[in-house]
Amino acid sequence: MNSHESTVRSTIDRKAVRPPRAILFDFDGTLVDSAPDLAGAVNDLRAERGLPAMPFDALRPFATYGARSLLKAGLDLTPEHDDYDATRRQFLSIYDRRKLDKSHLFDGVLELLIALERRGLAWGIVTNKMSRLAEPMIHDLLRDRAFAPAVVVCGDSTTTPKPNPAPLLLAARDAQIDVNDCWFVGDGESDVRASHAAGMTAVLATYGYIPDLTAARAWGAHHEITRPLDLLGLLDGVGVVATPRW
Repeated sequence: MNSHESTVRSTIDRKAVRPPRAILFDFDGTLVDSAPDLAGAVNDLRAERGLPAMPFDALRPFATYGARSLLKAGLDLTPEHDDYDATRRQFLSIYDRRKLDKSHLFDGVLELLIALERRGLAWGIVTNKMSRLAEPMIHDLLRDRAFAPAVVVCGDSTTTPKPNPAPLLLAARDAQIDVNDCWFVGDGESDVRASHAAGMTAVLATYGYIPDLTAARAWGAHHEITRPLDLLGLLDGVGVVATPRW
């Protein structure tokens, strides 16, 4: 797809949708492209085992599903294997050291966040990434640039991560906004399922790590966007317009 081309797709009438008061985002594959460092950690493990590096494109689709999927893709290692727990710890340790080497915000994310603030909308982050990994990245990529989320919920903030709705419900409660007034933007099946379970409007970010868009559409997201800034078109369609700061 051309970098200037965008598509907004909805399965429901946008004019009938309740305008949101808050936008919640998944982190990896939605706000930040962390796949280069996740894939790099996998290839570091392969190198230690005398295995050749895998192509980045072969590992990228597994980035949204975390360590389990990456270890299966990169080392054919599953939780049933005797070495799985130790290897998973090693993978996370390697990734922790390199998590900000090549990871970066997707094009348009900062402009999107500025536009949300101009529209008077709160925004936050709900990720299954553990706080010890997520918080330094959020600090360096966002807070250091004066972009402060209203709420951050990490994988260890609740006892049950996405697709359980608990993290989204916690985010809405901490932001003091009704779940029906929240949209959740994510690139994974767990994001869409959690949105539905929490009673939020689900927006699928197809620019993330989705390997099969046809299969992903069966998850039942209310809307889909092909780049971050497409979200503004959805908001315009439900009557959320910019409000002057002065």
